[in-house]
Amino acid sequence: MAGAGAAHTAAAARTGDPYSRALGSGRGPLYLRCADGRVLPLEIERWCALPDAADHSVLRRCLGTVLDVGCGPGRIVADLAGRGHRALGVDVHPDAVRRTRAAGGRALCRSVFDRLPGEGGWDTAVLLDGNIGIGGAPERLLARLAEVVAPRGLLLVEAAGEDVDERMAVHVCDGRGRCSAPFLWARVGLRALAAAVGSTGWEVAETWHRGSRCFAALRRAGAAL
Repeated sequence: MAGAGAAHTAAAARTGDPYSRALGSGRGPLYLRCADGRVLPLEIERWCALPDAADHSVLRRCLGTVLDVGCGPGRIVADLAGRGHRALGVDVHPDAVRRTRAAGGRALCRSVFDRLPGEGGWDTAVLLDGNIGIGGAPERLLARLAEVVAPRGLLLVEAAGEDVDERMAVHVCDGRGRCSAPFLWARVGLRALAAAVGSTGWEVAETWHRGSRCFAALRRAGAAL
């Protein structure tokens, strides 16, 4: 969710949008509102808390240097730093970057589609909390990360907990009817993720579940495990 896009960032800077307010308080309610009227809850309280058991299943798999794409309030980056990893969070939302830095993590206010430090050399990249949806085109995002991660690197992705494959325009809204500017987003389950990786330079090395959350470890196609 944290990598909502440039339009969302500009709106946040102008108006203090619902995501900014929720980051400040660490509380919701916060939702994605879809064009068809559906409302999808966002777990802002979990994002602003310490890593949970499902997060730790990802953290244990991180190797070497780690890039957290759409780092949000920074729980993953801060934990990795405490484990001795050289970790960097990137997020388009300046309030998310400020909160990550306050938590003790390194973070950069930038889109994953812009030039990033250490391109082609990151040992691990992570896409948690729905961030496979950044930009509304998972194939484009996966192809971009194939440029960012080292040839023998690892990409750890959280998929939707249901069998879904959606590309859509959404708003972030709170419980008082305040909404952000629209931005493009996607939701993909494990099956849709597996279908997306084939043309992007990745292959699925592992999948696992923790509670209601689903994850996949991707390796560059042809790389030794």
